[in-house]
Amino acid sequence: MKKVGVAILGLGVVGGGTYKTLTEHREFYKQIHGIDIAVESVLERNVERALSLGIEKSKITQSIDDVCANSEVNIVVEVLGGIEPAKTFVLAALNSGKSVVTSNKELYCKYGHELEKAAKLNGCGLYYEATCVGGVPIIRTLLDNLQGNKINSLMGIINGTTNYILTKMTDCGVSYNEALKEAQSLGYAEANPTADVEGFDAVYKLSILSSISFHTKVPYTKIHREGITKIDAVDLQYGKRLGYVLKLLAIGKNTADGIEVRVHPAFIKSAHPLAGVNDSYNAVYISGDCVENVMLYGRGAGALPTASAIVGDVIYCATHNNFNYSTFENTENADPATKFVTDFKSAYYIRLKAQDKAGVLSKVTSVLSKHNISVAQVIQENGRSDGAVPIILVTHETYENNVQNAVAEINSDGGFASVSAVIRVC
Repeated sequence: MKKVGVAILGLGVVGGGTYKTLTEHREFYKQIHGIDIAVESVLERNVERALSLGIEKSKITQSIDDVCANSEVNIVVEVLGGIEPAKTFVLAALNSGKSVVTSNKELYCKYGHELEKAAKLNGCGLYYEATCVGGVPIIRTLLDNLQGNKINSLMGIINGTTNYILTKMTDCGVSYNEALKEAQSLGYAEANPTADVEGFDAVYKLSILSSISFHTKVPYTKIHREGITKIDAVDLQYGKRLGYVLKLLAIGKNTADGIEVRVHPAFIKSAHPLAGVNDSYNAVYISGDCVENVMLYGRGAGALPTASAIVGDVIYCATHNNFNYSTFENTENADPATKFVTDFKSAYYIRLKAQDKAGVLSKVTSVLSKHNISVAQVIQENGRSDGAVPIILVTHETYENNVQNAVAEINSDGGFASVSAVIRVC
């Protein structure tokens, strides 16, 4: 029976879950896969944490050199997060001839080209299923199952923290701040939630997924990004009335005009499969030219769901002799021949605060029409005590720049109306 030695770099939530999965399922993997996977080394500063998991003291180290020099280790699992020291450790492992499995989305997104170069040079495997969408096997699906398709688009809810917050705001009518505090109390959101709520986490994941899907490097710097911090609960309620649900969406499209990649809050129709993805769950909706539409759904984070993806990569690495790399030239920057769409098309939800006077709606629609924007739906409420009238519009599909220019013109007038919210509609 083939024996495979694994080293785990970091025993936090995900590292601990990975160690637990590998050790508790060891006999199962022997029976099913015919391989004996043993954790031979753990790099962890907190020795007591490692000992509490039942790891032998002789297998605990604080030095990556010890891991690289250990002849019993074939595969290194990196679950440290962040750029450094993770990048230095991963490169050291690859340069010592050991294959690497990582869950580090920021590292792989920003420096995957360097890691892959080292892996190729040393004849090693580099696996990163766990960087995107937790336990949902999205990367393996794209690489090993949908490779017969030209992927036209993907649209996903790929951050559990923001999805939990928006679910609470929608279902309970609470404010963003209230929903965030609850997410933090439950461990879904970090004390500093910026990476999640401002969309950075989703951008890193979309960069990885769109590069694989469209077979060209899509740097994270090419992705339009907006977070959810400015979302008002009142817009979620108006959205309900119009038949929409609000999600933070990661959208990638391969169009005749170029690649379109964006992360932002968006309304989707309540009948769309993604509309029912709630709380901390994630899902990705993929469109291929042969398969048409496929949706993958599951836990987007957590110790054991992420460990599932990591261990899946470990087993795949251990049972495949040939290592595959990117289907495109994996460089830091985009291929100069690749075009990117910035003035994308969408429908738009626009909420205005207007004067309670005759002809105001006509003035608003006149400005929109000037910028080639037509209106599909309207809600006009009764006037309030301050003389303001809420007007909610949903436009037909138009260009992003048209909407931004129209909003700027309405707000600059300073008289008949002001725009309170603009949300894209998919």
